[in-house]
Amino acid sequence: MTGRELAAYIDHTLLKPDATAAQILKICDEAKAYHFASVCVNPSRIALVAEALKGSGVTPCCVVGFPLGAIPSQSKAAEAAVAVANGAREIDMVIDIGAARDGDWEKVERDIAAVKAACGDAKLKVIIETCLLTDDEKVKACQAAMRAKADFVKTSTGFSKGGATVEDVALMRRTVGPDMGVKASGGIHNRAEAEAMIAAGANRIGASSGIAIVTE
Repeated sequence: MTGRELAAYIDHTLLKPDATAAQILKICDEAKAYHFASVCVNPSRIALVAEALKGSGVTPCCVVGFPLGAIPSQSKAAEAAVAVANGAREIDMVIDIGAARDGDWEKVERDIAAVKAACGDAKLKVIIETCLLTDDEKVKACQAAMRAKADFVKTSTGFSKGGATVEDVALMRRTVGPDMGVKASGGIHNRAEAEAMIAAGANRIGASSGIAIVTE
């Protein structure tokens, strides 16, 4: 896989709370130069990113309910609607992880469906935070995302106790089948790690080390 081919998988990400406008604009310039799939930022920065990426072919992406997922569905939906109004074309939401641990899969599905409705024609990626779930819970979380018509399932926020693993990506791909997206995110720092995730079934990679990955 060439560096350009690998770049097309990568969501170039900056989610640090202290990121400055200059740093955000820098990653937008990098994404355009390296032809990354998207730039993923916090909601307060999505309008800046959407303007900076206009006409570039790089997608503006925004997180919602991040990083804990522990807010009401109405709040997540409102956050998503504002992000889309400000130019987001992809939304990465965190599920209600507590509801998943309770086994309340109807609540998990409703949470995802509320955000999906708010997305309009923007794509929805559903972060299930695999490091906090059992394998059975990971499967059921993916199934809830499928029922709610999400576009992707995603491993991790990168802000919890673990990130993506090849085993989790493979499990998620087996669960959702060939047509739904799988995003591996959290702790992917080099080309070998990225290619291993892709081989396991990921068709998007979330990383803050995108340049290092594609130029290695």
